[in-house]
Amino acid sequence: MKKQQNELEQSLSTRHMSMIAIGGVIGAGLFVGSGAAINKVGPGILVSYVISGVLVFLIMKILGEMATANPTSGSFSEYARDAIGSWAGVTVGWLYWFQWVVVIAIEAIAGAAIIHIWYPGIPLWLLALALTIALTLTNIYSVKSFGEFEYWFAMIKVASIVAFLLLGLSYIFGFVGGSGVGTTNLTQNGGFFPHGISSIFVGVITVFFSFAGTEVATIAAAESKDPVKSVSKAINSTIWRVLIFYVGSIAVVVTLLPWNSANVLQSPFVAVLENLGIPFAAHLMNFIVLTAVLSCLNAGLYTTSRMIFSLAKKGDAPKYFSKLNKNGVPARGVFASTIFSYIAVVMSYVSPEVVFLFLVNSSGAIILLVYLAISISQLRMRKKLEKDNPEALKVKMWLFPYLTYATILGISIILISMAFIETTRSQLYSTLLLTFLIIVLNHFFGKKKRYNTEGKRKMTSDLHSLK
Repeated sequence: MKKQQNELEQSLSTRHMSMIAIGGVIGAGLFVGSGAAINKVGPGILVSYVISGVLVFLIMKILGEMATANPTSGSFSEYARDAIGSWAGVTVGWLYWFQWVVVIAIEAIAGAAIIHIWYPGIPLWLLALALTIALTLTNIYSVKSFGEFEYWFAMIKVASIVAFLLLGLSYIFGFVGGSGVGTTNLTQNGGFFPHGISSIFVGVITVFFSFAGTEVATIAAAESKDPVKSVSKAINSTIWRVLIFYVGSIAVVVTLLPWNSANVLQSPFVAVLENLGIPFAAHLMNFIVLTAVLSCLNAGLYTTSRMIFSLAKKGDAPKYFSKLNKNGVPARGVFASTIFSYIAVVMSYVSPEVVFLFLVNSSGAIILLVYLAISISQLRMRKKLEKDNPEALKVKMWLFPYLTYATILGISIILISMAFIETTRSQLYSTLLLTFLIIVLNHFFGKKKRYNTEGKRKMTSDLHSLK
């Protein structure tokens, strides 16, 4: 049965939701970006991944409590609006939308660069355009097609990491290739913490952003057949996904290769496969990274369209974006997000050092502000739900409010620390500038909107009095 014109289709199954959550965890940052983190910290980066993973799990638990009580396409934007104020909901919604449209452009460029290796005759801009259009068509067809594509993208990533872990462990323990490698690479070259124990903290700030995307499952809850069951399952499995996919795979990398190897800095997974004598290692890993990139691009188009749809329904974005197509998809929101990404792709070639760099930096710390808003929202909403509607609390945050306070503290420490690290300082300041602009614009347009609304009410009241 079809939904009403302004209601989203609930077509995502638990199978889709589980893989959307897994796909959100495994991004291109794991396969490529982890090399820089290993080089900064050494084998001790494993501790950084564990700390970051635990913090992300707590955030997901917090978000899961609210998502199961009130599954909505606006997700944390709606929760911030209800718990903190309308200004917070608008700010969080537009910040998150902006972050993902920039990510869409970045992933389209990254995917095009990989395909360009195999087909150097095709221009990069054309490949980026083709990838974006292909996944746009997938998203506007139906939410089920988005879920199905994301399911198989995630399946390829999971299968690849499992195979990598099995192969790596076989060499470490000597099941393949003669005598085992052992753990010598964990203790040589300066030891487990070659840059000191304090480097763990630098590692946390570096790797935390690679976990961004786990929250997509809670946005998808509004289009799930059974949101409580789907979100609960996705959240409860977050911790083992982090341990297996991130900590496990990085443990194999730092065990099989010296942490200060030049190859690790370039691409740690390729370096391991080449070291083990796997043929076509670079091409194989490029295919897996391409899958991760396409998965992220697919998720980006989905989340941006749902966020702008939610904002439009509340009057905080043009009403044009509140309409759905015949399949119950906010297609106008999908197109709007891609238009911005096309502009960003052009800027990446026309002005890579100024405009595009500013766009990338502006989105750098947004996820931390979003997670902070999520935690503060839950702190306020939990007390209200316990008083007014306790049966809605299907999933509860542990040790409330203490773990929520600990999560807020952890996010705040990472945010503040970014100001003292040269490589992240510009990202923090650019994000704060963007946040300030959104708050100011919302104040101006929000005031205008309230004025128009009050004017219409007064006019209606006057007309009634004349009758």
